[in-house]
Amino acid sequence: MSHTLYESKTPRVQRCELAVPGSRPEMFEKALKSGADFIFLDLEDAVAPDDKLQARKNIIQAINDLDWKSHGVTLSVRINGLDTQYMVRDVVDLVEQAGHKIDTLLIPKVGVYEDVYMVEAMLNQLEMQQGLKNRIGVEALIETALGMANVEDIARKGTAGRLEALHFGVADYAASNRARTTNIGGLNPDYPGDQWHAAISRMTVACRAFGLRPIDGPFGDIQDPEGFKLAARRAAALGCEGKWAIHPSQVVLANEVFTPPAAEIDKAKRILAAMKEAAAQGKGAAALDGKLIDAASERMANNIVKMAEAIAAKSK
Repeated sequence: MSHTLYESKTPRVQRCELAVPGSRPEMFEKALKSGADFIFLDLEDAVAPDDKLQARKNIIQAINDLDWKSHGVTLSVRINGLDTQYMVRDVVDLVEQAGHKIDTLLIPKVGVYEDVYMVEAMLNQLEMQQGLKNRIGVEALIETALGMANVEDIARKGTAGRLEALHFGVADYAASNRARTTNIGGLNPDYPGDQWHAAISRMTVACRAFGLRPIDGPFGDIQDPEGFKLAARRAAALGCEGKWAIHPSQVVLANEVFTPPAAEIDKAKRILAAMKEAAAQGKGAAALDGKLIDAASERMANNIVKMAEAIAAKSK
Protein backbone atom coordinates (compact mmCIF):
# COMPACT_ATOMS: atom_id res chain seq x y z
CA MET A 1 0.00 0.00 0.00
CA SER A 2 1.27 3.45 -0.88
CA HIS A 3 2.33 5.79 1.91
CA THR A 4 0.16 8.42 0.19
CA LEU A 5 -3.42 7.82 1.24
CA TYR A 6 -6.53 9.98 0.99
CA GLU A 7 -9.20 9.10 3.53
CA SER A 8 -12.86 9.13 2.56
CA LYS A 9 -14.40 12.54 3.23
CA THR A 10 -17.74 13.06 4.95
CA PRO A 11 -19.30 9.61 4.47
CA ARG A 12 -23.00 9.84 3.60
CA VAL A 13 -25.54 7.31 2.36
CA GLN A 14 -26.29 8.42 -1.21
CA ARG A 15 -27.97 5.48 -2.95
CA CYS A 16 -30.47 7.73 -4.66
CA GLU A 17 -30.45 11.46 -5.35
CA LEU A 18 -33.84 12.84 -6.37
CA ALA A 19 -33.87 15.94 -8.58
CA VAL A 20 -36.68 18.43 -7.91
CA PRO A 21 -37.15 21.59 -10.01
CA GLY A 22 -37.21 24.75 -7.92
CA SER A 23 -39.98 26.10 -10.12
CA ARG A 24 -42.32 23.29 -9.02
CA PRO A 25 -42.97 23.93 -5.31
CA GLU A 26 -45.94 21.54 -5.35
CA MET A 27 -43.40 18.72 -5.73
CA PHE A 28 -41.31 19.55 -2.65
CA GLU A 29 -43.38 17.78 -0.01
CA LYS A 30 -43.86 14.71 -2.22
CA ALA A 31 -40.10 14.54 -2.68
CA LEU A 32 -39.61 14.81 1.08
CA LYS A 33 -41.56 11.57 1.54
CA SER A 34 -40.10 9.74 -1.47
CA GLY A 35 -37.53 7.65 0.42
CA ALA A 36 -34.56 9.22 -1.37
CA ASP A 37 -31.34 9.51 0.64
CA PHE A 38 -30.44 12.81 -1.05
CA ILE A 39 -32.65 15.44 -2.63
CA PHE A 40 -31.31 18.27 -4.71
CA LEU A 41 -33.57 21.23 -5.28
CA ASP A 42 -32.67 22.46 -8.73
CA LEU A 43 -31.99 26.02 -9.84
CA GLU A 44 -30.21 25.09 -13.04
CA ASP A 45 -31.30 23.06 -16.09
CA ALA A 46 -34.78 22.14 -14.85
CA VAL A 47 -35.72 25.82 -14.43
CA ALA A 48 -36.50 28.15 -17.35
CA PRO A 49 -34.61 31.48 -17.39
CA ASP A 50 -37.75 33.50 -16.65
CA ASP A 51 -38.41 31.36 -13.56
CA LYS A 52 -34.92 31.47 -12.02
CA LEU A 53 -35.53 34.20 -9.43
CA GLN A 54 -38.85 32.80 -8.25
CA ALA A 55 -37.38 29.30 -8.11
CA ARG A 56 -34.67 30.55 -5.76
CA LYS A 57 -37.32 32.05 -3.48
CA ASN A 58 -39.33 28.82 -3.63
CA ILE A 59 -36.31 26.75 -2.63
CA ILE A 60 -35.31 29.00 0.25
CA GLN A 61 -38.84 28.86 1.62
CA ALA A 62 -38.99 25.07 1.26
CA ILE A 63 -35.63 24.59 2.97
CA ASN A 64 -36.82 26.60 5.96
CA ASP A 65 -40.41 25.38 6.14
CA LEU A 66 -40.04 21.61 5.65
CA ASP A 67 -38.45 19.20 8.11
CA TRP A 68 -35.95 17.46 5.86
CA LYS A 69 -33.87 15.90 8.64
CA SER A 70 -36.75 14.04 10.26
CA HIS A 71 -37.35 12.30 6.94
CA GLY A 72 -33.72 11.18 6.72
CA VAL A 73 -32.98 13.46 3.77
CA THR A 74 -29.58 14.95 3.02
CA LEU A 75 -30.45 18.26 1.38
CA SER A 76 -28.57 19.70 -1.57
CA VAL A 77 -29.19 22.57 -3.99
CA ARG A 78 -27.92 22.64 -7.55
CA ILE A 79 -26.90 26.22 -8.21
CA ASN A 80 -26.65 27.83 -11.63
CA GLY A 81 -23.41 27.67 -13.56
CA LEU A 82 -20.48 29.97 -12.91
CA ASP A 83 -20.94 31.42 -16.41
CA THR A 84 -24.43 32.73 -15.64
CA GLN A 85 -25.77 35.90 -14.03
CA TYR A 86 -27.60 33.85 -11.38
CA MET A 87 -24.84 31.91 -9.64
CA VAL A 88 -23.54 34.58 -7.22
CA ARG A 89 -26.95 35.45 -5.81
CA ASP A 90 -27.83 31.73 -5.68
CA VAL A 91 -24.97 31.10 -3.27
CA VAL A 92 -25.36 34.35 -1.29
CA ASP A 93 -29.14 34.13 -0.84
CA LEU A 94 -29.14 30.42 -0.07
CA VAL A 95 -26.46 30.69 2.62
CA GLU A 96 -27.70 33.94 4.15
CA GLN A 97 -31.33 32.85 4.30
CA ALA A 98 -31.16 29.05 4.70
CA GLY A 99 -27.53 28.03 5.14
CA HIS A 100 -28.12 26.38 8.51
CA LYS A 101 -30.25 23.67 6.86
CA ILE A 102 -28.25 23.02 3.66
CA ASP A 103 -25.93 20.02 3.53
CA THR A 104 -24.28 20.51 0.14
CA LEU A 105 -24.25 22.69 -2.95
CA LEU A 106 -24.04 20.92 -6.32
CA ILE A 107 -21.99 22.83 -8.89
CA PRO A 108 -22.90 22.14 -12.53
CA LYS A 109 -20.52 21.83 -15.48
CA VAL A 110 -17.31 21.94 -13.48
CA GLY A 111 -14.45 22.13 -15.96
CA VAL A 112 -11.43 22.93 -13.78
CA TYR A 113 -10.75 22.85 -10.04
CA GLU A 114 -10.86 26.65 -9.90
CA ASP A 115 -14.63 26.43 -10.53
CA VAL A 116 -14.95 24.53 -7.25
CA TYR A 117 -12.56 26.90 -5.49
CA MET A 118 -14.69 29.92 -6.39
CA VAL A 119 -17.75 28.46 -4.67
CA GLU A 120 -15.67 27.31 -1.69
CA ALA A 121 -14.24 30.81 -1.25
CA MET A 122 -17.74 32.27 -1.22
CA LEU A 123 -18.91 29.67 1.30
CA ASN A 124 -15.95 30.37 3.58
CA GLN A 125 -16.82 34.06 3.77
CA LEU A 126 -20.59 33.60 4.00
CA GLU A 127 -20.37 31.01 6.78
CA MET A 128 -18.18 33.34 8.82
CA GLN A 129 -20.51 36.24 8.12
CA GLN A 130 -23.57 34.24 9.19
CA GLY A 131 -21.86 32.51 12.11
CA LEU A 132 -22.95 29.12 10.80
CA LYS A 133 -21.94 26.11 12.84
CA ASN A 134 -22.57 23.58 10.06
CA ARG A 135 -20.07 23.31 7.22
CA ILE A 136 -21.74 23.17 3.82
CA GLY A 137 -20.18 20.58 1.53
CA VAL A 138 -19.63 20.88 -2.20
CA GLU A 139 -20.33 18.37 -4.96
CA ALA A 140 -19.30 18.75 -8.60
CA LEU A 141 -20.98 17.65 -11.79
CA ILE A 142 -18.57 16.23 -14.35
CA GLU A 143 -20.60 16.75 -17.51
CA THR A 144 -18.31 18.30 -20.09
CA ALA A 145 -15.30 17.15 -22.06
CA LEU A 146 -13.21 19.73 -20.18
CA GLY A 147 -14.40 18.42 -16.81
CA MET A 148 -13.59 14.83 -17.72
CA ALA A 149 -10.18 15.85 -19.11
CA ASN A 150 -9.44 17.44 -15.70
CA VAL A 151 -11.32 15.03 -13.43
CA GLU A 152 -8.23 13.71 -11.62
CA ASP A 153 -6.96 17.25 -10.96
CA ILE A 154 -10.40 18.33 -9.70
CA ALA A 155 -10.57 15.35 -7.34
CA ARG A 156 -6.99 15.70 -6.09
CA LYS A 157 -7.17 19.43 -5.36
CA GLY A 158 -10.64 19.05 -3.90
CA THR A 159 -9.28 16.98 -1.03
CA ALA A 160 -8.02 20.18 0.63
CA GLY A 161 -11.45 21.81 0.71
CA ARG A 162 -15.16 21.04 0.84
CA LEU A 163 -15.47 18.71 -2.16
CA GLU A 164 -17.28 15.49 -1.19
CA ALA A 165 -18.53 13.88 -4.39
CA LEU A 166 -18.40 13.89 -8.17
CA HIS A 167 -21.50 13.21 -10.27
CA PHE A 168 -21.56 12.03 -13.88
CA GLY A 169 -23.93 14.24 -15.89
CA VAL A 170 -24.52 12.05 -18.91
CA ALA A 171 -26.78 14.38 -20.94
CA ASP A 172 -24.51 17.42 -21.06
CA TYR A 173 -21.49 15.12 -21.34
CA ALA A 174 -23.01 13.60 -24.49
CA ALA A 175 -23.73 17.07 -25.87
CA SER A 176 -20.23 18.30 -25.02
CA ASN A 177 -18.69 15.35 -26.87
CA ARG A 178 -21.21 15.61 -29.72
CA ALA A 179 -22.13 11.99 -29.11
CA ARG A 180 -24.72 10.56 -31.51
CA THR A 181 -27.54 10.14 -29.03
CA THR A 182 -30.59 11.95 -27.70
CA ASN A 183 -31.40 9.29 -25.09
CA ILE A 184 -30.36 10.48 -21.63
CA GLY A 185 -28.34 7.72 -20.01
CA GLY A 186 -29.48 5.00 -22.37
CA LEU A 187 -27.34 2.96 -24.71
CA ASN A 188 -26.73 3.60 -28.39
CA PRO A 189 -27.34 0.36 -30.31
CA ASP A 190 -24.63 1.36 -32.80
CA TYR A 191 -21.99 1.18 -30.05
CA PRO A 192 -20.66 -2.29 -29.17
CA GLY A 193 -21.31 -2.14 -25.42
CA ASP A 194 -21.82 0.72 -22.99
CA GLN A 195 -20.57 4.01 -24.40
CA TRP A 196 -20.60 5.59 -20.90
CA HIS A 197 -18.39 2.91 -19.33
CA ALA A 198 -15.05 4.64 -19.84
CA ALA A 199 -16.26 8.01 -18.54
CA ILE A 200 -17.95 6.63 -15.43
CA SER A 201 -14.97 4.39 -14.71
CA ARG A 202 -12.51 7.29 -15.03
CA MET A 203 -14.57 9.49 -12.72
CA THR A 204 -15.00 6.67 -10.21
CA VAL A 205 -11.27 5.94 -10.11
CA ALA A 206 -10.56 9.64 -9.50
CA CYS A 207 -13.08 9.65 -6.65
CA ARG A 208 -11.75 6.50 -5.00
CA ALA A 209 -8.15 7.65 -5.32
CA PHE A 210 -8.89 10.90 -3.48
CA GLY A 211 -11.61 9.95 -1.01
CA LEU A 212 -14.71 11.26 -2.81
CA ARG A 213 -18.11 9.66 -3.47
CA PRO A 214 -18.83 8.77 -7.14
CA ILE A 215 -22.49 9.20 -8.13
CA ASP A 216 -24.06 8.28 -11.46
CA GLY A 217 -26.43 10.77 -13.06
CA PRO A 218 -29.86 10.57 -14.67
CA PHE A 219 -31.68 8.03 -16.81
CA GLY A 220 -34.20 9.91 -18.89
CA ASP A 221 -36.85 7.33 -19.78
CA ILE A 222 -39.12 7.15 -16.73
CA GLN A 223 -41.26 4.58 -18.56
CA ASP A 224 -38.35 2.11 -18.67
CA PRO A 225 -37.67 0.85 -15.13
CA GLU A 226 -35.65 -2.10 -16.37
CA GLY A 227 -33.43 0.21 -18.40
CA PHE A 228 -32.91 2.35 -15.31
CA LYS A 229 -31.95 -0.67 -13.21
CA LEU A 230 -29.54 -1.94 -15.86
CA ALA A 231 -27.83 1.46 -15.97
CA ALA A 232 -27.70 1.55 -12.15
CA ARG A 233 -26.23 -1.96 -11.98
CA ARG A 234 -23.52 -1.04 -14.47
CA ALA A 235 -22.63 2.04 -12.40
CA ALA A 236 -22.65 0.00 -9.18
CA ALA A 237 -20.40 -2.62 -10.76
CA LEU A 238 -17.87 0.14 -11.49
CA GLY A 239 -17.95 1.42 -7.90
CA CYS A 240 -20.55 4.20 -7.91
CA GLU A 241 -22.41 4.65 -4.62
CA GLY A 242 -25.70 5.84 -6.06
CA LYS A 243 -27.65 7.28 -8.96
CA TRP A 244 -29.98 10.17 -9.67
CA ALA A 245 -33.73 9.84 -9.91
CA ILE A 246 -35.58 12.34 -12.06
CA HIS A 247 -38.97 10.93 -11.01
CA PRO A 248 -40.14 9.52 -7.65
CA SER A 249 -40.78 6.13 -9.31
CA GLN A 250 -37.02 5.76 -9.84
CA VAL A 251 -36.18 6.19 -6.14
CA VAL A 252 -37.14 2.66 -5.13
CA LEU A 253 -35.23 1.27 -8.12
CA ALA A 254 -32.02 3.06 -7.16
CA ASN A 255 -32.36 2.09 -3.50
CA GLU A 256 -32.84 -1.53 -4.54
CA VAL A 257 -29.73 -1.63 -6.74
CA PHE A 258 -27.41 0.23 -4.37
CA THR A 259 -28.48 -1.63 -1.21
CA PRO A 260 -26.44 -4.83 -0.81
CA PRO A 261 -28.80 -7.85 -0.80
CA ALA A 262 -29.01 -9.99 2.31
CA ALA A 263 -27.16 -12.91 0.67
CA GLU A 264 -24.28 -10.63 -0.31
CA ILE A 265 -24.04 -9.21 3.22
CA ASP A 266 -24.12 -12.71 4.70
CA LYS A 267 -21.33 -13.88 2.43
CA ALA A 268 -19.24 -10.82 3.26
CA LYS A 269 -19.63 -11.51 6.98
CA ARG A 270 -18.63 -15.15 6.46
CA ILE A 271 -15.52 -14.00 4.58
CA LEU A 272 -14.56 -11.73 7.48
CA ALA A 273 -15.14 -14.53 10.00
CA ALA A 274 -13.11 -17.00 7.93
CA MET A 275 -10.22 -14.54 7.58
CA LYS A 276 -10.27 -13.80 11.30
CA GLU A 277 -10.05 -17.52 12.02
CA ALA A 278 -7.22 -17.91 9.49
CA ALA A 279 -5.29 -15.04 11.09
CA ALA A 280 -5.63 -16.70 14.50
CA GLN A 281 -3.96 -19.76 12.98
CA GLY A 282 -1.17 -17.69 11.47
CA LYS A 283 -2.51 -17.98 7.91
CA GLY A 284 -2.91 -15.20 5.38
CA ALA A 285 -5.52 -16.99 3.27
CA ALA A 286 -8.42 -19.36 3.74
CA ALA A 287 -10.95 -21.43 1.83
CA LEU A 288 -14.66 -20.60 1.83
CA ASP A 289 -17.29 -22.45 -0.19
CA GLY A 290 -14.50 -24.14 -2.14
CA LYS A 291 -12.83 -20.86 -3.15
CA LEU A 292 -9.64 -19.18 -2.01
CA ILE A 293 -10.03 -15.93 -0.07
CA ASP A 294 -7.27 -13.61 1.09
CA ALA A 295 -6.63 -10.05 2.27
CA ALA A 296 -8.13 -8.57 -0.91
CA SER A 297 -11.30 -10.61 -0.31
CA GLU A 298 -11.39 -9.22 3.21
CA ARG A 299 -11.16 -5.63 1.98
CA MET A 300 -14.01 -6.18 -0.51
CA ALA A 301 -16.13 -7.83 2.17
CA ASN A 302 -15.46 -4.95 4.56
CA ASN A 303 -16.78 -2.49 1.96
CA ILE A 304 -20.06 -4.39 1.73
CA VAL A 305 -20.51 -4.74 5.49
CA LYS A 306 -19.73 -1.06 6.14
CA MET A 307 -22.17 0.01 3.44
CA ALA A 308 -24.89 -2.20 4.90
CA GLU A 309 -24.23 -0.84 8.39
CA ALA A 310 -24.43 2.76 7.17
CA ILE A 311 -27.74 2.11 5.42
CA ALA A 312 -29.12 0.33 8.50
CA ALA A 313 -28.03 3.21 10.74
CA LYS A 314 -29.73 5.73 8.48
CA SER A 315 -32.98 3.76 8.57
CA LYS A 316 -33.24 3.88 12.37
